Amino acid sequence: MTGTILQRVRTGRGGCDITREEAARRDVDVTVIVPVHNCRSYLDRCLTSLLVQRVALEIVVVDDGSTDGGADLLDLYASYHRGVVRVIRQEASGGAGRPRNVGLAHARGRYVFFCDADDYLGPEALERMLAMADRNGSDIVLGKIVGHDRRAPVSMFRENAERVPLGDSAVYNSLSCFKLFRREMLERYGIRFDETLLVGEDLVFTAHAYCHAEVISVVADYDCYHLVDRPDGTSIMQRPGSRDPVAWLRMIRRPIEIVLAHVCPGDLRDHLLRRHFRLDAFGNLGRPFLEAGEVERKEIVAEVADMCERWLTDGVRARLPAIDRSRIAALEDIDRLVRLAHIESAVIRRELTGLRWDAQGRLVVSGRVALEVPEQYGRPEIPGGTPVLVLRRRHDGLGAQREAVVPVTGGCAEFTGIVDACRLPPGVWDVHVRVDFEGVPRLARLGAGRDGRVAPPEPRVAGAVVALPYFTRPYGNLSVDVGGHVTAVPGCVRLACARWASGHRLVLDGEVTVCGEAVAASAVRHLVWRERESGRERRQPVTAGDGGTFTARQAMGRLSPGTWDAYLELDLGGPPARFRIEAAPEAITEPRTWWRGAVRWSVRPYATAGKGRLSTVVRTLGPRTFVRRMVR
Repeated sequence: MTGTILQRVRTGRGGCDITREEAARRDVDVTVIVPVHNCRSYLDRCLTSLLVQRVALEIVVVDDGSTDGGADLLDLYASYHRGVVRVIRQEASGGAGRPRNVGLAHARGRYVFFCDADDYLGPEALERMLAMADRNGSDIVLGKIVGHDRRAPVSMFRENAERVPLGDSAVYNSLSCFKLFRREMLERYGIRFDETLLVGEDLVFTAHAYCHAEVISVVADYDCYHLVDRPDGTSIMQRPGSRDPVAWLRMIRRPIEIVLAHVCPGDLRDHLLRRHFRLDAFGNLGRPFLEAGEVERKEIVAEVADMCERWLTDGVRARLPAIDRSRIAALEDIDRLVRLAHIESAVIRRELTGLRWDAQGRLVVSGRVALEVPEQYGRPEIPGGTPVLVLRRRHDGLGAQREAVVPVTGGCAEFTGIVDACRLPPGVWDVHVRVDFEGVPRLARLGAGRDGRVAPPEPRVAGAVVALPYFTRPYGNLSVDVGGHVTAVPGCVRLACARWASGHRLVLDGEVTVCGEAVAASAVRHLVWRERESGRERRQPVTAGDGGTFTARQAMGRLSPGTWDAYLELDLGGPPARFRIEAAPEAITEPRTWWRGAVRWSVRPYATAGKGRLSTVVRTLGPRTFVRRMVR
């Protein structure tokens, strides 16, 4: 089986479609360093994924004292791929730091990439990352990481970034070493893994690299690195005690000290330190704090308090969420720290119990909310706060306001909020309920848990704005579409009368309703004629009156020959809403024919079969066409 895989890779289109002698002589773009310790069952997938990369690469495999027979498999790969796969053997070091440093010492590529032996790359990963690096002169390129039964970072992979600023982005949240690094930068600043650490050595390395990187790029539109969980639990991070809170807090001081040594005080340093306080220090005051015993809790608090005393600046504090600021104030009160950990880890149970419009056209939202603390950690008394409704606009580019806070009456057991939906800025607004527990806000989407009798009310029009409450798919959360951005606007345009006026103008009188109500005159925009075959369109101004009435005049001689369908276009606070004009046959005027020079024009308005919608056929007959018909 292994021999078959190797043969396919050897003759395939990947990084090995050249002879081994050529590979040995060529310039190397990327050195992939793979530390290996007892990973035989994963090696085929890992190495094959590297060999199919379409870049000039070398693979430096450092066997860290494997005893599972993987050495023989590595020898087989090296023999099949001479000049590309190199195997270096050493006694077991117990961690990944030393084999990675050994691999760096043997690297020849312009860039280096670290890949664990139980993980693998997407087929185009290095090609895309190298192209990004060469295009921008990048020192570090982050490729999207996806997890397989393991958590993977998300915040820094929202979109591709040619050049992302370290101090104004989420890239520093990812401190794993599964990235593309410019080797010249690593050598110039002596950036290496801390071999004394069994856990966290990559955090020290990557933090140091970030401090010296001038250009950082992100490939977010392709699954570059596949992070795999070992079912047998044999990886270092799966060993008992690998995430011991006290040991982790002592380890994390090393990357912090690197940041302090290489980054001047100011906004950038505060931004980087915020990551360590938020994810590393205060992260261990959450669920790990609840799982710790009484003595260990005191040790955790002592470590966090010392870090705060040494390195917590006003700039870092201002960047922290409310719960972490509450923790800072409670470092001498372990009982309160336990309650805060409960609040953070608890599940927000919420139920939507009512949804309707009131007499003033406002959306009335009723519900219940409660904090459910996991039983295994005990259930302390946590006083509830006053809930509020929070509406957040889904897309930022639609205007300045991103959030609306709506006060409610009642408490957690039963609350009611009134949303003046038609006064919200255009956009899609997601509805949340927020409750403050001991000054810590907990926010949750509202709607998925609801009484089975609760249904979204009909859309409502106020003036020239339409508001459409709906439940999202597939989760069933409550949102309000102001303007009809993602939800179809229910409307009807009826033709009362079509008549001819001077200048061969077709005059249309009609009325328009949206959600069963007349719209404001300011909402009526254009009469739109759309040619059925070509899709060409012509717009004509409309005169709107009270009660949803309108009058439109179209000089039919300005329409080219074809079949034209009639629409009325409205502005209801969002993208233009377009409705076909419905027409009864008796409302349609007779056809008209006239001559313009030697060309005969004929226009026949009609109501389409079935749905009865206004269309018109425009035809012209010139001398050549007339003669051709006579000859026939």
